[in-house]
Amino acid sequence: MSPRRHWLSIAGIASTQCGADMVQSSAAYTLTAIALFDGFISCWDEKYRSNLIRPETYINAYIDESWKPLLQTPPFPEHTSGHSVISTAAAVVLTNFFGDNFAFVDTSELGYGLGTRRFSSFMEACNEAAISRLYGGIHYLPAIEHGQSQGRKVGEMVISKIRLVGGETSD
Repeated sequence: MSPRRHWLSIAGIASTQCGADMVQSSAAYTLTAIALFDGFISCWDEKYRSNLIRPETYINAYIDESWKPLLQTPPFPEHTSGHSVISTAAAVVLTNFFGDNFAFVDTSELGYGLGTRRFSSFMEACNEAAISRLYGGIHYLPAIEHGQSQGRKVGEMVISKIRLVGGETSD
């Protein structure tokens, strides 16, 4: 599942869990989608400004030419981590919308044969998504840390700029 669909699924899970009506659910989806897509734009702008090589390229050239990461290395620059940016942007928006410490069970991967994941907050979920890119061997830690900072700024910008008429606002 793509990260954007994953976070939109989480918006739906949260909306259902708290009994949101159609207008509130639409607002949660809309704000999350805006955060995701603005996050991707911001991330890709930085990727091609920084243009840093991936760990696999460096390790293969200087340390061990046969090393392979756990995750397939994407064919584009390393910095910043897209998962870190968009997961944090979405988590900031969802936290603002549903509140801090909104515990939920993520069932979005069941259709892919994976189990459920329990999280005590959206930020816990985004932190796990972000660090998974280091464990998978496709990002350096600064790309994750800077990506989360970047995502936080994107999420905060969405919250400060978007006002939804007729439903929940982002305040």
